[in-house]
Amino acid sequence: MKKITALIAVMALVLTCAGCGSNGGDADEKSEGVMTYDEYMAAALDSEVVIETYVQAKQSWWDNTATLYTQDKDGAYFLYNLACSEEDYEKLTPGTKIKVTGYKSEWSGEIEIADGTFEIEDGSYIAEPEDVTSLLASDELIDHQNKYVSFKGMTVEAAGQDADGNDVAYLYNWDGSGQDGDDLYFNVSLDGNTYTFTVESYLCDNTTDVYNAVKALNIGDKIDMEGFLYWYQGVNPHIISVAPAK
Repeated sequence: MKKITALIAVMALVLTCAGCGSNGGDADEKSEGVMTYDEYMAAALDSEVVIETYVQAKQSWWDNTATLYTQDKDGAYFLYNLACSEEDYEKLTPGTKIKVTGYKSEWSGEIEIADGTFEIEDGSYIAEPEDVTSLLASDELIDHQNKYVSFKGMTVEAAGQDADGNDVAYLYNWDGSGQDGDDLYFNVSLDGNTYTFTVESYLCDNTTDVYNAVKALNIGDKIDMEGFLYWYQGVNPHIISVAPAK
């Protein structure tokens, strides 16, 4: 369950040092006419918004549009179909500060900025992962939507069954209809509740460590994870790191 763009998007994972965040510049200060995160969240859907934020990871570029995970010290912004040349896309390394003008949108619960434009500004900020494990079953979790987050000590559950009727730890696509290179869907549980997490193939393709780590999971494994708190009819994190639970 993802937006399908025309043909194959350029797949890139630029957050190669997840968890080793750093700060530079002032992530608190907003320029004149720029919304705070609270003002952005209070804005009506489909209204024009102007924000300053920092690139955390790049999901894809295609046909002069980019999709980005971004964040400042107060919250996170998912940028979809941002007008962007291929040359400018290469400049959007982790931590890059950008000023974005676009339209606040919602898609199946995911709040995002769509069809925007941007300019690069001075400043740098890379977020540390925020542990939201204890919030998974709470109404507070959605307040952290799109942030770089972590989940600790979760148990791998069956995601579905293979052609022989055996339980499996992951599926290609949400319904098992895909193949290697497509999104991976897997289930994890905590305190009796089960959640579906995703390795988004545009963000982390089948050459990445996380993609292959999920393919190596066994039902019952205890794992720690990091990723971006995406939403699709409920929490559906885009995972970029999987490791045995500490």
